[in-house]
Amino acid sequence: MGIMRQAGGLALAGIAALALNACGRSNVDSDSVVLHRGNMAEPLTLDPHKASGTWENNIIGDMFIGLFTEDAAGETVPGMAESWEMSEDGLSWTFILREAQWSDGEPVTAYDFEYALRRILTPETLANYASVLYPIRNARPVNVGDMAPEELGVRAVDERTLVIELEFPAPYLPGLLTHYTTFPVPRHVVERYGDAWVQPQNIQTNGPYRLVDWRASNFVHVTRNELFWDNENVCIDEVFYYPTVDNAAAERRVRNGELDLITDFAGQSLPFLRQQVPDYVRVHPYLGIVYFSFNTTLEQFADPRVRNALGMAIDRDFIAENILRAGQIPAYSFIPPGVDNYPGTARIGWFDAPVEERRRLARELLEEAGYGPNNPLRFTYTFRATGDNPRIAPVVQQDWQLIADWVQVDIQVVETQIHYSNMRSADYELGDGGWIGDYNDAYNFLFLAETESVPMNYTRWSNEAYDTLVAQANRTIDAEERGRMLAEAEQIMLDEMPYIPIVYYVNKSLVNPRVTGWEDNIVHIHRTRWMCFSDLEDGSAEG
Repeated sequence: MGIMRQAGGLALAGIAALALNACGRSNVDSDSVVLHRGNMAEPLTLDPHKASGTWENNIIGDMFIGLFTEDAAGETVPGMAESWEMSEDGLSWTFILREAQWSDGEPVTAYDFEYALRRILTPETLANYASVLYPIRNARPVNVGDMAPEELGVRAVDERTLVIELEFPAPYLPGLLTHYTTFPVPRHVVERYGDAWVQPQNIQTNGPYRLVDWRASNFVHVTRNELFWDNENVCIDEVFYYPTVDNAAAERRVRNGELDLITDFAGQSLPFLRQQVPDYVRVHPYLGIVYFSFNTTLEQFADPRVRNALGMAIDRDFIAENILRAGQIPAYSFIPPGVDNYPGTARIGWFDAPVEERRRLARELLEEAGYGPNNPLRFTYTFRATGDNPRIAPVVQQDWQLIADWVQVDIQVVETQIHYSNMRSADYELGDGGWIGDYNDAYNFLFLAETESVPMNYTRWSNEAYDTLVAQANRTIDAEERGRMLAEAEQIMLDEMPYIPIVYYVNKSLVNPRVTGWEDNIVHIHRTRWMCFSDLEDGSAEG
């Protein structure tokens, strides 16, 4: 969910095994049911209001639950919301909360939600992901400091009644409310401890698990929250999440029984894994895209001819078939297939031209833009240190240099969490990235190019026609008309190319067949709450 990022952590199998043996299982009660999860990256934070990575969501979503949550199939189901009503104009939603407690016994109330949503949108919180909440009335002016947090369109009527007012009708709101940016936080704890509220000795949660230990670049350890409202149907007692940056090491650890599951593996390993551990391999379509992002504040990348030229030159079919090798689909649009109520008609104009022809056109565009032997185009391409990204980098470097010998490209690997931080602050030239849909709606992809979506709009691209179309679409109740307008906006973005679409993601996981309750799904969200082990199930925990 959210930004597909991976960061520093365990890089060597020996260190990983040491973490398991010396720091993990030795701390576990012998009677506990324990799940060991590979989690791609080291989290920067476990504060729902400051997180931005899928690996952070994997942990945070096991500890906190919003008004809605995901079932084992990744579908939106009620969480803290017991019931809800939407006004006829779609602009006001009223939620009745279930009776629930924080892990210290304090009640979870509508005031906690009111406090949380005001907190994340307060400028001082410095929430990178606040813009995902801009559909809420006054969210943007609150977030930029033009309005007081009290003017946000969120109001607790009483302890169990919450009203959320919107800027425009958002039928996808329940899906958005599964996202960690909308989770409640315990006001009585946050106000007492400040930013230290998420430390293990302070944190209180309303979900099935509570943080008990976090050892940087080693593991995060959570244990069952006995006060969770559905605790009797939870099977797993404890979970260890390990940063698994080194795919090959992570794959070995699953095959050796040290990890129960990992949520990514190298595409080139797929044939071997299907031969060695066929029952472990899970490959499935994913609501996400790999893209490259231009820093359009730089002179050379302010010109759409340059951006299109570099986009044209990339051989996506070669990357998908020979580098990634797990069923990824070359991407010629920004929004992946499978998005609800979206026609999917937008396409890059040159998508069906042979790559050799595209490179000839790319050279012409660059020459039109003023580049050539006497004025070479020089830039640095930075990329994430994890997954298949280091294998893609030299391929695209060669693709660009095949345009002409005066296209000079340096490539630089950067630890992933630092890489994304650099892009949020526009401290890069051309960088790779990935986006995973937070909810199944086209706007969750298109907001990344809105002018007001900085810092999530890494490109800093701004187009008035695009912004206007997206805003008009979001105020259109008719789903078909709204989808048509959003597709028109996407076409503007594709023509201008602040982002280069590369491939659509697929889920790639290794899951021990002993684990039950794991269901492949398009959002690739797998909450531990639904999992168990086949030899332990007694009917009390359904998978």
